[in-house]
Amino acid sequence: MSDTASATGDPQGGPGGEDERGTVGPRIQSFRRRAGLSQEAAASRAGISTRALRDIERGRARRPRVHTLRSLAGTLGLSDDELAGLLADARTGPPRDTGRPSLLILGPLVLRRGRAPVPVAGPMLRRLLGLLALKHPEPATQQEITDILWPSGPPRSHPSLIHTYVTQARRLLGPCGPRSTRPPTVVRTPTGYRLEASRGRVDLGHFDELLARAELLHDAGDLEARYASLTEALRCWRGPVLADADPALRRHPAAVAADERRVRAALLHADAALMLRRPVEAVPMLADLVNTEPLHEGLHARLILALADSGEQAAALQVFTRLRDRLDEELGIEPGTEIREAQLRVLRRQPPIPPSTAHHAPAHREPAHSAPPPAQLPSGARSFVGRRPQLRVLDTLVASDPARRPHIAVVVGAPGVGKTALATHWAHARRDHFPDGQLYVDLRGHSRLPALRPGDVLGPFLRALGAPPHALPAHPPNEDEAAALYRTLLADRRLLIVLDNARDAEQVRPLLPGSRGCTVVITSRSRLAGLVSSDGARRIALDVLDPDEGRQLLGSIAGSCNVAAEEAAARRLVELCGGLPLAIRIAGADLVARNASIAAHSAELAGAGDGILDRLRIEGDRRSTVRSAFELSYRTLPDGARRMFRLLGQLPGPEITVDASAALAGTTPAASAALLARLADAHLVRERAGRFGLDVLLRSYARELIGTDEAHTARRRLVLSPARGPARCDNGQDNCSGSYARSAGSRA
Repeated sequence: MSDTASATGDPQGGPGGEDERGTVGPRIQSFRRRAGLSQEAAASRAGISTRALRDIERGRARRPRVHTLRSLAGTLGLSDDELAGLLADARTGPPRDTGRPSLLILGPLVLRRGRAPVPVAGPMLRRLLGLLALKHPEPATQQEITDILWPSGPPRSHPSLIHTYVTQARRLLGPCGPRSTRPPTVVRTPTGYRLEASRGRVDLGHFDELLARAELLHDAGDLEARYASLTEALRCWRGPVLADADPALRRHPAAVAADERRVRAALLHADAALMLRRPVEAVPMLADLVNTEPLHEGLHARLILALADSGEQAAALQVFTRLRDRLDEELGIEPGTEIREAQLRVLRRQPPIPPSTAHHAPAHREPAHSAPPPAQLPSGARSFVGRRPQLRVLDTLVASDPARRPHIAVVVGAPGVGKTALATHWAHARRDHFPDGQLYVDLRGHSRLPALRPGDVLGPFLRALGAPPHALPAHPPNEDEAAALYRTLLADRRLLIVLDNARDAEQVRPLLPGSRGCTVVITSRSRLAGLVSSDGARRIALDVLDPDEGRQLLGSIAGSCNVAAEEAAARRLVELCGGLPLAIRIAGADLVARNASIAAHSAELAGAGDGILDRLRIEGDRRSTVRSAFELSYRTLPDGARRMFRLLGQLPGPEITVDASAALAGTTPAASAALLARLADAHLVRERAGRFGLDVLLRSYARELIGTDEAHTARRRLVLSPARGPARCDNGQDNCSGSYARSAGSRA
């Protein structure tokens, strides 16, 4: 059991516990450590007992006497301002609100009134309180509450049941007697319910305040105070968030984010302990966390350094061996740079350097050292499903053997298929492999805004890499000069560079590093064949989601319990969306906004026919429309390719040969093949075994674009033309002439 948890399971830190001691105790402890004195030495010089000083630092002496504080101030060498601050805190004292409840979720759920635990009976009430505390101070939506309370699907009476549980929660949170301040409660909002309480009444809020304070102290350079604040923050934790809750609640995005903040605080705390030469104090907390995060290399690296600096070199090397074996067994990869460098420091018996303070750039690039490593990745998709084969291919970018490791990957696919989601999801998951940072840019290759030129990107990248102002190229920049400086700064570093939404190979080539230490992930609607053939890029093609993945994505947005309750309708909705992630996300968001059943929404989309794209849009958000995504690709095509795309929408079946498309367009087979290749390169046409076709939503879009006369003429051309290769009909037959003849005759 580490010092972050108590033997009884009752929290030591957080609201209502020892951490209500105010700031006097931690500040005196910080000042004492700054002076380099033990408790015994400081107490002796101040003329007080060691026990009295210990009680003050631990918050047991709620309001230390003035003469005691003045004696300590003289012993510890405090300034007049520092003494005045201590006296002010001592006069104010901690809040005397022991009758007010506190909700603790950093570990098993605990509700306390003062220091006394309050029983929370029933799983539904525990789930509700846990969710509201997780979301605090934001509200939990009605849909979120429903999904958490009934993961397998809600009963028909769930709205009235939610109201009942909210009433029970209000009674639990109410004070025992009259209070001068308003107690925590649950209030109704337009979208759901919100826990109304000060941040200090929820241990997660208290932790976040302490972490924010520590980060401010980092900027101020006060290492001792920063370490004390981080120590206090980590004492709030008794285990993973809501450790005794259902998996659905433990996997809630807010719970995952809180666990990530705990890891960040632990990394900062370990770095501070190493810099203060107090590694023993960091070992228990790190040892606990590496069990919770068994593949986190940053935590393992710091545990290795802390153990070694505590004289436990053998134990430190065992930590490295266990992690290396686990990475090989579970992921098939070798440890990254950070963990290997920690191992080498132990083997060479070098003094530990916290990973966050180590610099990996060569010494002659001194100006760049003052800049923090860039961390430009945008937030990943909150709901990411599937793509396991593609993720495995991306993992080859961090393979252990540099000679066999590609350093460029291009993720290509149709509009709305999830290229950016895949790239950013993988980049966040593997960011520990790139200790020198991550660069990101949206190149706007397919955008309503003008596409970025390489020179537009190089300037911001150079500044992010710490290039001194006098070394930056003039504006407008000389592209060759800027690219040369960019490659120089990247040499001998391990960075990840994500170039999103590229138009073509020429747009990204000046942004490729010269050394193989850096990794580049590019996303594009084009195939980028030039990068594959000339630059050794590994191409990863994305297709639409399969039915099970599509339903999983729909469930992550509209509620997994709702999808399970209407499984057949959900499958039909995914089919109507063509398995396209963008369309599924929009349909799911529309379900939530309208509070409609999946069956009703599926029927509405099916009845829309070729007007389905009018339904797949979010009002007021131009980016959240399927038609807009298709339009951005269509308008970049030359006129001939646009015309061929429009004509392909008239196919009665899903596929067509080159000869049949030549008849449809009234061109030669060679010209038709060139146009189809252009459409396939833009991922607007699917090519399989010499046949070409449109996915369901792209076909609807093509039919929107074509005029009546153009469509009628194309159909007549195909019907009257000699057989030049069959089109495949929906019924599996190899000649659609009859279908076209019937269609043309019915419209004549």
